Amino acid sequence: MATARPIRILLAILGLDQHEAGAFAVARLLRDAGMEVIYLGRFSTPESVAVSALEEGVDVIGLSCHSWEYLHYLDELFDLLRSREIDIPVVVGGSVLSQDDKNEIQAKGVAATFGPGADAGEIVQRIRSLAEARGTA
Repeated sequence: MATARPIRILLAILGLDQHEAGAFAVARLLRDAGMEVIYLGRFSTPESVAVSALEEGVDVIGLSCHSWEYLHYLDELFDLLRSREIDIPVVVGGSVLSQDDKNEIQAKGVAATFGPGADAGEIVQRIRSLAEARGTA
């Protein structure tokens, strides 16, 4: 019997945000949970995220944010994903997620949000359930 491949998550930081500590912590958390993490790093663009998501065959796109820029770039990212017929859930985590921001980005199509103090088990389970719902993991 063949074993299922690990869940693949693309993790990136959009725009000029330089804060990587949270992204590193989440990457380690997901890796330790048996997932494969492809980390694009800082200064990613919506275009590089969309292209990499397609090329890497990921199950979930994770965006780490510490500044406001993700609010600006999400529309472009979703437009690029739709234009390429890429149906991959996008999750956003970071320290600047007010309730208003969460409501706004979820209305745009973000599948899940995680703010400061998010439970590690909840993050892993939510990523796992989003990937499994796609039927690719």
